[in-house]
Formats: sequence, structure tokens, C-alpha cells
Amino acid sequence: MKLLEFTDKFPDEQSCKEAFKAYRLKQGIVCKKCGGTHHYWKKNREEWECKKCQHRTTLKSGTVMQSSKLPYQYWFIAMHLITSTKKSFSAKEIQRQLGHKRYEPIWSMVHKIRSVMGLRDDEYQLKDQIELDEGFFETVSITRDKSEPLKRGRGSQRQTTVLVSVESKDAGKSHNPKKHGKTKQVRYLKMKVVESLKKEEIGDAVKKNVEKGAKITSDKSTSYVDLDQDFEMNSKVIPKKEIPKALPWVHIAISNAKRLLLDVHHRIDDDFLQNYLNEFCYKFNRRYFGDLFDRLLVAAVSYRWNYLGETHG
Repeated sequence: MKLLEFTDKFPDEQSCKEAFKAYRLKQGIVCKKCGGTHHYWKKNREEWECKKCQHRTTLKSGTVMQSSKLPYQYWFIAMHLITSTKKSFSAKEIQRQLGHKRYEPIWSMVHKIRSVMGLRDDEYQLKDQIELDEGFFETVSITRDKSEPLKRGRGSQRQTTVLVSVESKDAGKSHNPKKHGKTKQVRYLKMKVVESLKKEEIGDAVKKNVEKGAKITSDKSTSYVDLDQDFEMNSKVIPKKEIPKALPWVHIAISNAKRLLLDVHHRIDDDFLQNYLNEFCYKFNRRYFGDLFDRLLVAAVSYRWNYLGETHG
């Protein structure tokens, strides 16, 4: 959605509130108390009342905006900014654009939006041909023991491990790669922060994000030794110069994500890296879908965020 279209469609707080209500009705209101789906709208209180048990549901309840005191227009503007560019906006820049005095509520709002992006992508699994590898992203940790000496390379306290899986397919005979062209076409992408490269943790993450029976191409890492029970594995030792050919899109995705995070956010806390990756993957996976604002608004009314760090549908 172009900027002028957005301002014409959502010029004020009331227009945003009415649009949010319409999207909620389209998704359906379900009573938390009895599971009823038939409600009255209490206009004077801006709540739905269940016809069966009279339990009331507020307009924000059960959505990403639950418990938020920020205006609806703030949320709409933030979602528009985030989806209007291939890159991203920092919470600080969104705060500046909104003219809000306090940084913390804007930061919280933006991370809640990124969290529902991840929840929407979690509904789908990758399938068919998969490239699999891990990437290491530079992060900071406020809980790290400063007296502990820093390690180098893999295992460094300044790096967070991310499991990267890409659904790709052979380009086919019609594809005429240039000198550095790719022999595979990329489709969808998942990036998941993992605590370690232990085979148990990696196995659980892959099974959650990749459809059983998929053909996985990876290096000969001991982290993947148990995957052949559920997947068709093509694991081999890959010389460094052969990686762009064997796993082309995994490493393009890692490189692009690192560049974007460094350019826009500069410093990332390891506790919140997954949210930034959620945004990157959400927009990458919908790069041909056209307007993303409406899709994100559907996700916003479908999930709620809990301040204890849990997300719920």
C-alpha cells in the first residue's frame, strides 16, 4: 500500500478502530468463557457480549494489541512502515515518526508485531527440496558474565546460532545461469535461533519446520546425523569454494539478513534476535504477494501477546 493510499484510507484514530473491528469480525469472535461464536456489539462500551453466557470481549482482547494503551493509529502506522519496504525500521525511527515521547512502549509494540509475523510463518512447514545449514549472528547479552573470557569463532558469547532452512527447487532446463548464476530457485525460508548444535535440539527444530520426507541437502555435520530417520538426507563434506553451488540460497539468506540487521539496528540483544529474523523471513516469504499490510493486519487480530513472553493464537 502506497503512503498516499494509506493516509487516505486511515486518516484518523476512528478509521483505524473501525477497520480493526471489521477485521476482527471477519476472523470471527469466539467467547473465551463458553466458546460461543454469536455476540452482540455494545457500542457504548466498545465490547462484544456473548449471546450464550453474556461474557464480554473487548475490541483489543485476544489480539496483538491486548493490554496496549497506544492508539490504534500508532499500530496501523507501524505496520504500514514495516511492510512498505524490503528493509526495516528501527523502533527508534518509528518513535520519531510517531512523535511519541517514550521509547519503551514503541519498542514493545514493534516487537509484538514481529512476534505475530513469526507465529504466522510457524503455521507452515517447508517441503520438497530443502537446503539446511547454520549461521552465526553477532549479538550482545546483558546477562553475560563479563569476567568470563571471550571465545573466538563458533561458541563465542558474541554470536547466536541460527538454524537456516530454505525450500528451493532446481531451476530446470530453461534456466540459463550467468557466470555466477544459481542452479536453484528459492521459494520459502525459515530462520530459527537455537541454543546449541546438539543433534537432539537440531532434530527437534528441523522436524517442527520441515515436512516429513523432504529431501534435505546439508553438510556432513554431526548435528544432522539423526535426521535420516524422517528425511531423505543428502549430506556430504562441502569444500568452502563449493558452498555457493551446493547451498546457494541458505548463504545468500544469511548474508542478506546480517547486512540488513547491521544497517538498520546496529546492536541486537540475543534475547530478541528471533523477532528480527521473524520480520526478515515474513517479508521474504511474501515477496511476490503484493500488499503485505492487509496480511499483517489479519495476523494482528489472530494472535495475542503475553507479557510473560508467551504468544497465543
